[in-house]
Amino acid sequence: MSMNQLAERTPVLIATEINSIKDQTRKMFLFNSIEIGRRLVEAKQMVPHGEWGTWLQESVDYSQSTANNLMKIFDQYGADQLSLFGSDAKSQALGKLSYTQAVALLGIPDYEREEFIKENNVDSMSTRELLQAIKEKQEMAKKLKEAEKKAKEEQKAKEKIEKELKKLEVQSHDHSLIVDKLKKDLEAAQVSGDDEEILRLRKALSDKETELTESSGKIKSLERQLKEKPIDMPEIIEKVPEEVERELAELRNKAATQSSDKAISKFQFVFEGLVSEFKELLEVLEQIEDPGIKGKYRGAVKGLIEKMNERL
Repeated sequence: MSMNQLAERTPVLIATEINSIKDQTRKMFLFNSIEIGRRLVEAKQMVPHGEWGTWLQESVDYSQSTANNLMKIFDQYGADQLSLFGSDAKSQALGKLSYTQAVALLGIPDYEREEFIKENNVDSMSTRELLQAIKEKQEMAKKLKEAEKKAKEEQKAKEKIEKELKKLEVQSHDHSLIVDKLKKDLEAAQVSGDDEEILRLRKALSDKETELTESSGKIKSLERQLKEKPIDMPEIIEKVPEEVERELAELRNKAATQSSDKAISKFQFVFEGLVSEFKELLEVLEQIEDPGIKGKYRGAVKGLIEKMNERL
């Protein structure tokens, strides 16, 4: 070697040569690990059941955990091994991995691995930094999975409540129709003076009014449940469809209208009863012969009417 050739060598050139050898060594180590994994998979199919651990120790001096890692390396990276020195982007990303990094990255799903390597600049990470980044990603994936599960469960519960709301809406509507019919039947019975029929219809009307009130109460309770238990969904999960929200709004409006109709129907029923009872009260009052007692009761009625007027 001439003096000129020796003079041309510089620290920069030497560093380049060293880094090149390191890169080749890293690639070859991963490549060889894949090839060892391939042969371990082949051997495991041949070794009798129950003798695998003994064969590993006596034949190749591997622990079962080391053998498992090598077989996983082959399973996860084997499809790319022939291209590790190629020019495609995926092979370049994988080709820069060390054996330790490749093992650590088994904790990342294969369909996310290449993107993870690029986003985290894995080739410049220490093993500790890489393991921490993988742990954080796994924890995030676990939380996301739990959030998705919770969102599905709450969505299912919400759909059940919505279904019950629809059922109650139909029920309330039916009760309203029955109440209207009973009112008309009661009016007809009062005109005909059929006391027995009047009593029967009043009881039936009261029962239906109670059912209508219960339906309205259940609707309010279900609506309150929907408000108290909103679905806690991560941003990547779709929000509740607008058509579902519109349908809920319509149910609430109808329920409010039915509640108003129920109050009107109940008032009419109570008022008609009051008029009828007052008429009967006056008739009984006229039948009292004792002037003193009659005057006393008449004063009591007048006092009640005055108090009622004050309340109005």
